[in-house]
Amino acid sequence: MAEKKLKVTLVRSMHGRLKSHQACVRGLGLRRMHQTVEVQDTPENRGMIDKVSYLLRVEEA
Repeated sequence: MAEKKLKVTLVRSMHGRLKSHQACVRGLGLRRMHQTVEVQDTPENRGMIDKVSYLLRVEEA
């Protein structure tokens, strides 16, 4: 069975955000604005996405 994936795009800047929020965005593999990455749909990744959801756009992949 294939792992579920999520497409995550950084749509707002990390500049001036809390260090913990910046760490979550980096932990998802995002480096710059409008970059899109595919991450596995795990509870750990969901937690990071929920924490910084105001910076991201998330789609089912």
